[in-house]
Amino acid sequence: MANTGRSNKGLLLATMEPPANIEEEFQDWYDSEHFPERLNCAGFETSRRFVCVDGWPRYLALYDLTDVDVLHGPAYSAIAISRYSPWTHRIMSKVWGQYRAEGVQVFPGDALLGQSGPCARLVLWRFRSVPATLESQLAEGLRKLYGGRPETAQLRLFRVPQAEPTDYLGLIELRCPTPAPDLALLGNAALHVDLVNTYVPYTRQAPGAFPKSK
Repeated sequence: MANTGRSNKGLLLATMEPPANIEEEFQDWYDSEHFPERLNCAGFETSRRFVCVDGWPRYLALYDLTDVDVLHGPAYSAIAISRYSPWTHRIMSKVWGQYRAEGVQVFPGDALLGQSGPCARLVLWRFRSVPATLESQLAEGLRKLYGGRPETAQLRLFRVPQAEPTDYLGLIELRCPTPAPDLALLGNAALHVDLVNTYVPYTRQAPGAFPKSK
């Protein structure tokens, strides 16, 4: 059964892709302003960026929250929406593939990114317009797909309450790639899949980090 108690962790998830002509500025903005603001915001428990190696858009940011209400509290309001910097407005007006989700962790309920060890791959499943009656079937289907496998470090499922009808997000942390999943194990929930992306952790080397040949 999915955990629907009061202790459920929250999630802020964002995807986007910059056009090639602002790629370097996009990374500078994310690494030096946007990401640190959230990393240091009260109620944000983890912060991590990922790069897509199978799917689109290319960049994913994940933030675990003490609960989803953090995104409607004073600490986050001080850095978000009406308090966005001019640099944020400039970048956000140009990127493609924007998807932002505020999630409530329904399975297992209180897990944090990376708590079962590092992952070499992260698979993001997005299910759109899912009836509430399918929530348990969706959680059970993902457990059948990934649970108990040596490749799986952790599996989490989030409900996106601000979407109407409801979206669900599955986040699977993998120690190594897995074979293509059998969608039949999801039952009727498979009819609501609209995105399955695979990511690797984002890293960025500073200029000059590698020796240059003479």
